[in-house]
Amino acid sequence: MLNRTIAPPIKDAIEFDLKLKPYTKYTLKNGVQVYAIDGGAQEVLLFQMVFFAGNAFEKQNGIAAATNALLKNGTSTKTAFQINEQFEFYGAHCNRECYSDSAVLTLHTLTKHLPELLPVMKEMVTDSVFSDNELAIFKQNSLQQLSVRLKKCDFVASRLMDESLFGKEHPYGKYLVAEDYEAITADKLKEFFKQYYVNGELILFVAGKLPADIEAQLNNNFGDLTVTSPTSFSSNLPMTPASEKKYRIQNDPEGLQGAIRIAQPFPNRHHPDFMKAMLLNTVLGGFFGSRLMANIREDKGYTYGIHSFLQNNIQQSAWVISTEAGKDVCEATIAEVYKEMKILREELIDEEELLLVRNYLIGTLLGDLDGPFQIIARWKNLILNGLDEQYFYESIRVIKTLSAEEIRALANKYLHPENFYEIVVI
Repeated sequence: MLNRTIAPPIKDAIEFDLKLKPYTKYTLKNGVQVYAIDGGAQEVLLFQMVFFAGNAFEKQNGIAAATNALLKNGTSTKTAFQINEQFEFYGAHCNRECYSDSAVLTLHTLTKHLPELLPVMKEMVTDSVFSDNELAIFKQNSLQQLSVRLKKCDFVASRLMDESLFGKEHPYGKYLVAEDYEAITADKLKEFFKQYYVNGELILFVAGKLPADIEAQLNNNFGDLTVTSPTSFSSNLPMTPASEKKYRIQNDPEGLQGAIRIAQPFPNRHHPDFMKAMLLNTVLGGFFGSRLMANIREDKGYTYGIHSFLQNNIQQSAWVISTEAGKDVCEATIAEVYKEMKILREELIDEEELLLVRNYLIGTLLGDLDGPFQIIARWKNLILNGLDEQYFYESIRVIKTLSAEEIRALANKYLHPENFYEIVVI
């Protein structure tokens, strides 16, 4: 019998043997690939359509995002109200997101309602009409949102940093201005929609409590589309980084805080240093117990929070440090960031801190595998980046075994102030 007067032993997260649940793969009649995870206790389901129709594919700024946003705003047989009402009637939610590399439609629904909702999803990606009235509303809303965001220093700093890192013509570096929205026409949207949705490249992901006939349902609704399965996942577009590396910009004369971005270009996941850099980044500023948080938030009190991260891009990445601080301490904040980099270059991380970071990262992976939706998200990230499950297991090995000496060597390779761009927007 279990003795409840004795506490169970504490086990470090790094002692767990993590396994990535394998997917089931279907190929529809038209060659489109479907990745499926069947699991979970509740009768709910996630269905995602990933089109290679992001900003990298547009010839005019804003066309990709506008096309994606207006997919729910009317077909030849349904108005925007009728489409949205149909999702609401079944207690479902359909979301659209446009990124630099891809455009995504996501459906969350009860499993039993999938047969009623898949035809609506099909209609959206084959028969959207992009009426002048809906486009006018989209433009008005987008211009209002842009006007509000441009008053926020963090928004301005982030897009200026992306431009500095990648170049204004690169899909990761370009950004929209009011004139871009004004120049969008329904004809341009229809042209983009036909090329990259109706006749584009598509991958499907589905997870949750799947019905027994899931493959048949997907084939019946999407197997006859004129789309194809992607042949490659990266085009490696050329970058044109800015020559100047330090910018100080006044955006709000009455503002009390400044938005700080410190960043450098970094290779994508296929580079052998990427996994190791994830661990080093966590030590530097990747979680609440990081060096930057301990120094700049807890000790100095310059900010409520400071974070560093590697961008989740397919083609190229960047190593970014982001924070907002009082405008009178922005320069001091930057100096402390470089001070922490110097310590990492010169001193070995002690075993206690290294164990904490290892446990944090493994614990994060445990959370990412908690349920079918999280598992399919992990698989999607691997698949879209052209990786397989071996990458997942290799990342665990790196987390568990990367030594303090290797971390210091990596810091000496990458954490040099002269490599970083600095932007402060006040």
